[in-house]
Amino acid sequence: MSATPAFPAGNGRQRQGVKRALCAMALAWLSGCASVSLEQSLARTNEDAASFTDGRLALARTGEERESRRRSAAALLAQPLAQQDAVQLALLNSPALQALLAQHWAESSRAAQSGRIANPVFTFERLHAGDGLEIGRLLSFGLLDLLSLPHRQGIAEQRIRQAQLRLTGEVVDQLTQVRQAWVRAVAAAQSLGYARQVHASAEAGAELARRMEAVGNFNKLSRARQQLFYADAATQLAAAQHETTVRREELARLLGLDDAQASALKLPERLPALPKAPLAPEAIGQQAQSARLDIRLAQAGLDAAAQSQGLERISSLTDIELGIRHDTVFDNAAGTRESKKGYEISLRLPIFDTGGLQRDAMNARTLAAMNQLEAVLRAAGSNLRESYSAYRTAYDISRHHRDEVLPLRRAIAEENQLRYNAMLIGVFELLGDAREQVGSVMAAIAAEQQFWLADAALQASLIGRPTAAAISDGRSAQAPSGGDGGH
Repeated sequence: MSATPAFPAGNGRQRQGVKRALCAMALAWLSGCASVSLEQSLARTNEDAASFTDGRLALARTGEERESRRRSAAALLAQPLAQQDAVQLALLNSPALQALLAQHWAESSRAAQSGRIANPVFTFERLHAGDGLEIGRLLSFGLLDLLSLPHRQGIAEQRIRQAQLRLTGEVVDQLTQVRQAWVRAVAAAQSLGYARQVHASAEAGAELARRMEAVGNFNKLSRARQQLFYADAATQLAAAQHETTVRREELARLLGLDDAQASALKLPERLPALPKAPLAPEAIGQQAQSARLDIRLAQAGLDAAAQSQGLERISSLTDIELGIRHDTVFDNAAGTRESKKGYEISLRLPIFDTGGLQRDAMNARTLAAMNQLEAVLRAAGSNLRESYSAYRTAYDISRHHRDEVLPLRRAIAEENQLRYNAMLIGVFELLGDAREQVGSVMAAIAAEQQFWLADAALQASLIGRPTAAAISDGRSAQAPSGGDGGH
């Protein structure tokens, strides 16, 4: 039972003011639905992925903001670009990343729109009948939409949250690609320098063999072997030059560089040194976020499906529309005017379609979301263990090259230099040893590259965006071996 406030007679102005206040409150409640704030969404992404974005993820909307970003990008490009600087340059300069933010804004706005009540429909009728004129006015809106508004607002907020989590995951993916592309570009340029050394050594050996054969001090077979090695070294040098271009351009695309910026891009001469010690498994467990992105996204999907299930259970069965009617009838012959007021309710009858298939689809979506969450929960630990294994294996292999293989190669090179000075070996043996030493250095560079790629993949796995990291022993990076030891 509800009570209606009483007002003194003649106090029509006060009653009118109260009615207007109530209407304003009703409109404010109806319009106070789920809303979206891009700044808040980006702030949450910067918080969730702080180790990737460093709090600098933002959408440039004006020409002044874009110009400021361009100046900051130019300052970064003025010096050799470190890995973290490459990430910051992508955040500042990448149009693809800006497009991703704008698409998220649109997706979130559509999700917020789904939580708002549809605009009412106003219908105006003007009918003539003899000397009479009838004017009809009808204001109608979905009654079920109005009654379910709080429920739909909750669904919309869940969808907005899903969009924000998807954005965070996609940003992490792009920045992980930037990190790995930087590693490949630096390693390719570093390997190219050693490929040139191998090529120069092979060229010198081939020329020396040609001259020695010309004066009768070298047989044809030995000279052919030296020439063949030189041909292989030239092929590998061409391949290394192309690989350097490919990796540099891959990085330029991910950074969103234009032609002028790409020409100004400078990379460090070598990859960073290995850490003194790898991350321990216990540290990995502590750093892994308890609410990983993949788990949170799957949980948000299940929550949204569960909330939608309750609403669709009713909307699949029927729909209700309420209309408020105000008609005016003019009798021109009698000179009278009559007003009629009332309401009408439209109810969709579930006769031909009872909504069973819609409810089946709704149940299937909820069941799929529940199983998807379970699959993500079961795979999360496995993905992290795999990423850590790749990281630790790459670290051990790279450290083995640094601490065992390269020192042994240097010792062999020093011993062979002494033997050459004592005329115990010839120049071709010395050149062959130098080439093998360079090949070991190139293998060590490949191992370092694998470690830093695995490190970037591990950081992505810790936040809940697993990335595959292949492990190689570096043998494919060895310089071509060959040549004749005879002289």
